Amino acid sequence: MEIDGVLLINKPKGYTSHDMVAFIRRKFHVKKVGHCGTLDPIATGLLILVLGKATKIQDLLMSEDKVYRGRMRLGQITDTQDADGVILEERPVPQYSDAEIQEAFERFTGDFYQTPPMISAVKYKGIPLYKLARAGKNVERKPRIVHLYYYKILGRDSQHIDFEIGCSKGFYVRTYCHDIGLALGCGAHLVELTRLRSGNFTLDQAISWETLQALDSPSQLLQHVLPLPEVSRLRRR
Repeated sequence: MEIDGVLLINKPKGYTSHDMVAFIRRKFHVKKVGHCGTLDPIATGLLILVLGKATKIQDLLMSEDKVYRGRMRLGQITDTQDADGVILEERPVPQYSDAEIQEAFERFTGDFYQTPPMISAVKYKGIPLYKLARAGKNVERKPRIVHLYYYKILGRDSQHIDFEIGCSKGFYVRTYCHDIGLALGCGAHLVELTRLRSGNFTLDQAISWETLQALDSPSQLLQHVLPLPEVSRLRRR
């Protein structure tokens, strides 16, 4: 059975985006499968998979703006800028006022430059940075302009800040947390992340990992796949 369309998955923590792609290929015998925007193993939430003929619009779907909810840990800097990395430095965390936290967040709004982390799929001379990082190499990366549409500080305690952001494609939330930590002076890294939206596709439309695992056949999978005309309609909405 040929399956053409878009599958929205609520990716669980501990899996890579490629793990989801490989699962669909293997279990449902779909030859062409791609994903539209990497979610790191630490992250959960909306992952868009394109199946069959939908792979032709993969780049279009990857270019959509994103919405994330996350949590950063103050006082620690890691080599990956998230909780999966090795702690490089620990610093004391002062009792920041709301105004000081707000000022740090305000520095990273609108258009600004962001330097991609070494653990990323950005390529250096044709080689993904994460492969160079695994080989123990650290190369100079060119800062890139990204855009933050909005941010919300959802809550905080003495060591954590919970937030929501709307951002452009190519935005690294890990680096965002790292840079805010440096702006505050205490350092920070990302500990939790959930993608809530990509373009007009939302997390509440996504199939859960448990439900996906329970499907037995391509015909059952097809019931959860958005056909291309529906994808086109949603993108124009």
